Amino acid sequence: MIIRIIEKGTESIKICDLMELVKTNPKIVECGAIFSFEGIVRGKEIDKTTLQMDLSTPDIEETENELHDIVNDIKDKHGIIEMAVVHYIGKFTPGDLLFLAVVAGAHRNETKAALNEVIERVKYELDFKKEEHTEDGTNIIMSGG
Repeated sequence: MIIRIIEKGTESIKICDLMELVKTNPKIVECGAIFSFEGIVRGKEIDKTTLQMDLSTPDIEETENELHDIVNDIKDKHGIIEMAVVHYIGKFTPGDLLFLAVVAGAHRNETKAALNEVIERVKYELDFKKEEHTEDGTNIIMSGG
């Protein structure tokens, strides 16, 4: 299981790396579903164009520990065999990779539910500060945005 918060540019992990890692779990033979998610920086919305986004956390180690807690809670709740989650922090431009998650479970319903839950909980529960630099200025969004 890999659960990481990584400063952009220090290490590059791709979704295929996480997929292969999840498949090394000896219990993979009990799985019937693997779902993955790649979150990227959105540049265009109806009312704004984001030129750059800065994502930070006050304490990487603490945030990573909280991410571990979220993943373990979701694994127990949904009976998931294996999960791998990576969230990048740093300076990003539209289209840049920001968040990766892979979930392997026995059946598609609980596996898909676990993936959806990790996506939402990471967004709303981890202590991130997001600064969106747009054509009209900078918007600061604390965790939950």
